[in-house]
Amino acid sequence: MTNEYVQSELQNGISTIEFGTPKSNALPGKILELLAQTILEEGAKTDVKAILLKSGGEKSFCGGASFDELLEIEDLETSKKFFGGFAKVLNAMKNCGKIVVVRVQGKTTGGGVGIACAADYCFATESSALALTELNLGIGPFVIGPFVERKIGKAAFSAMAIDADFRSAEWCLNHNIYNSISPTIEEMDVKLNEFLNKLSGRTTEALALVKQVSWEGSEHFAELMPERILMSASLILEDSAKANIEKIKERLRKK
Repeated sequence: MTNEYVQSELQNGISTIEFGTPKSNALPGKILELLAQTILEEGAKTDVKAILLKSGGEKSFCGGASFDELLEIEDLETSKKFFGGFAKVLNAMKNCGKIVVVRVQGKTTGGGVGIACAADYCFATESSALALTELNLGIGPFVIGPFVERKIGKAAFSAMAIDADFRSAEWCLNHNIYNSISPTIEEMDVKLNEFLNKLSGRTTEALALVKQVSWEGSEHFAELMPERILMSASLILEDSAKANIEKIKERLRKK
């Protein structure tokens, strides 16, 4: 297995998709593309009842966008393609036709928050705090915004976007991002496996209809995406954004 990967495994009607990268599971463009493709491919399989989406390691669920790749972006088309990758992943989760369960084992920032919010059901540990940190970079959570807002409401989303502070797992539970939190990864996985075993015994048609009904009212997300992608894609080209990313990388190196 390489340091950057997306892999899937089907067992007992549950397709487990795992992604991983060396730097806090932050996502470069090629992994975003592969992740979206894999979600749609697994969702199209008739013997898949539900999808479990998880990341590797025990510390961070997802660090959002890859800083290294953001620093390499020099033109608008490349930038739009990169941020469009996040849109593809979230839309794949929404449109794949199967219940998507997300497992959050640690802190999550930026685009990773979008993945947690695009889940149909989400398990997490008590250490799994979330933050929309895009403003620290000089951009904003524009692409993931509709998915986050769907779970927590516009006012709470605005506050998260503006202050860029971490919210606790308990806060996430109370605001409908998480459906279950556990003290440890081991205890979370026990609950998660029991839940997946239940799902594997449900009818595919009923699960698909529950998915369809739960996403009613989100049909306009596709219309929003081009403008939202352009917002982030334009801002990340500013010299100030590149400088902010370098400063954050330096702070992380010193830790």
